[in-house]
Amino acid sequence: MTALAALARLPLFLALLMVTCACASEADWDTFKQQFTEGGRVVDTGQSGISHSEGQGYAMLFAVHYGDRATFDQLWQWTARNLQVRDDALLAWRWDKAKGVTDRNNASDGDLLVAWALVRAGVKWQSQELTAAGRRIAQDVRRKLVKKVAHGLVLVPGLEGFDKKEGMTVNLSYWVFPAFPEIARADPAPEWDELAATGIAMLQYSRFGRWGLPPDWLKLGERVTPGGNPPERFGYDAVRIPVHLLWARRETEALMRPYKAFWGQFEGAKALPSFTNLGDDSVDTHGAGQGIRSVAQAVADHPRARPDRLPALARGESYYSSVLLLLVKQALRERGAG
Repeated sequence: MTALAALARLPLFLALLMVTCACASEADWDTFKQQFTEGGRVVDTGQSGISHSEGQGYAMLFAVHYGDRATFDQLWQWTARNLQVRDDALLAWRWDKAKGVTDRNNASDGDLLVAWALVRAGVKWQSQELTAAGRRIAQDVRRKLVKKVAHGLVLVPGLEGFDKKEGMTVNLSYWVFPAFPEIARADPAPEWDELAATGIAMLQYSRFGRWGLPPDWLKLGERVTPGGNPPERFGYDAVRIPVHLLWARRETEALMRPYKAFWGQFEGAKALPSFTNLGDDSVDTHGAGQGIRSVAQAVADHPRARPDRLPALARGESYYSSVLLLLVKQALRERGAG
């Protein structure tokens, strides 16, 4: 039995431990709600106030983590009513306050996050209805977005626009490693284990630039190369990868080395870069917010990283920076609890 399969068969009381954290400070969550939630929707202040499936999924995960059932129900009801409008269980990824859904294509990271949050909520609050809703989304992710290629099973970022004749484009930060064993409890299928294994394997050879970092987008053509729109970067997407590795306890010294090397290069500098161009090794000169700085600190402190060493969420921080801060704190709490 693989490690992921074993985790998927943990007893219920251990599953509950993974979604309960009495030590979590509610101040960060209160600040996040005040800054970014509006009647059950999460407002992305960095993208003209739109809402998206990723944001809904993150906030739902936080609500479960902080034991906030009322907010969770609001978030899920808004998500189901406004984003679950396709002919499957997947979510339209983009919603605008003035126009409603402006892109019906899905984003598989958002789908996974929402499914994971629902499965966790179903365990925490003993709701078969929530578990079933998470299972439906997970099953459609597995059936429609998990594809077999030469590298193994991969996660297609969305149903439209990523699988082309010249190769498939993937995003390794969409591999939410800690979600897979919990989703597999609700949707027992070997694909979740194989998907995780492929993701770990791809991280070992998807290394570019001076620091050997994974790109935000990866093209699986005749060669494995950075993909997406130029310039190809390690940046706002791929910064989530070390968090997922730590959270799932899938990190190794070799997997963590690129992140330690990159951010360690700027130890003591006035500003930490948010990204690096993998083509010419240039870096962002504006400086990272609380979220990326917190990820970098957790990487630097590993294996002794602790959430209480990270700052409280500051008012005025952007949506995504705030998400990253809360995410890395939750990952470290659950890692410690586990």
